[in-house]
Amino acid sequence: MNHTKVVEILLLGFQNPKSLKYFLFVLFLVLYILTLLGNLLIIILVAKFQRLQSPMYFFLTQLSVCDILLTTNIVPNLLHVIINGGSTISLAGCITQFYFFCVTETTECFLLTMMSYDRYLAICRPLHYTSIMSFRLCFQLILSSWLLACIPTFTFAPMVSVIQFCGHVIDHYFCDFAPLLELACTKHTVIKIADFVSGVPFVAAPVIFIAFTYVSILITIRKITSSTGRQKAFSTCSSHLTVVCSFYGTVIAVYLTPSKGESFDTNKVLSLLYTVLCPFFNPIIYTLRNQDIKSLLNKFIVIRKK
Repeated sequence: MNHTKVVEILLLGFQNPKSLKYFLFVLFLVLYILTLLGNLLIIILVAKFQRLQSPMYFFLTQLSVCDILLTTNIVPNLLHVIINGGSTISLAGCITQFYFFCVTETTECFLLTMMSYDRYLAICRPLHYTSIMSFRLCFQLILSSWLLACIPTFTFAPMVSVIQFCGHVIDHYFCDFAPLLELACTKHTVIKIADFVSGVPFVAAPVIFIAFTYVSILITIRKITSSTGRQKAFSTCSSHLTVVCSFYGTVIAVYLTPSKGESFDTNKVLSLLYTVLCPFFNPIIYTLRNQDIKSLLNKFIVIRKK
């Protein structure tokens, strides 16, 4: 059976009423600008002040880089989709967007895992923290996070590139894995199995490791006799725990939600949480709950005013 070769993909977006499109456009544009400014500010503060040049803050700068790349990959095209009530993108561009999305999301998974390991060492093994979490190890962990995140992309790249697409309409605001597969002419069970199997080392394993570290952290904190000591120990990891819960909570919710029927709108709204809102809130969580960053931010503002 002959099929017309698909060269363009139509992204339907939210199919929102025309009366709302300008409001949504301005809302997401403002969120995008604030996301860039907030994450860039963290990167600048860590680079500028010696006090913040520690492994924990180096991991945080990488998380900010990851959030900037993620939102820049998704939001500009989302704005185009909103203002036009849908938008076309080349098939190559659609697959490329999915690849970059895969890399940044997977990198964030690994970075959050490395940050939990850093907090585990700082609270559970404080006397050995400096000797174990050296800058060399910190650099190796960061580099490993980015390199490991490329493995799923290189795994799926040959598979997706040979798929023959029959449809060209995606009921989403970006090119995600499941909507792309729905356009295929035939069922691709092998790719779905590969996707499921890759979820073990790249999603499930980090979640289990983070859970283990925080169980150990909570046990250690409970052994601290003074309430002030317990509060100080928990405050050092509360921001990270908040980011972990918001990120993994939304990701798990999206991929546990059925992708057919009426749940499409729910899926798109949930996807907004980790592609737009999480990168926006991450720098806010880390600045508002971190005394070092708040004090140096005030110092930075004073310096800029002079």
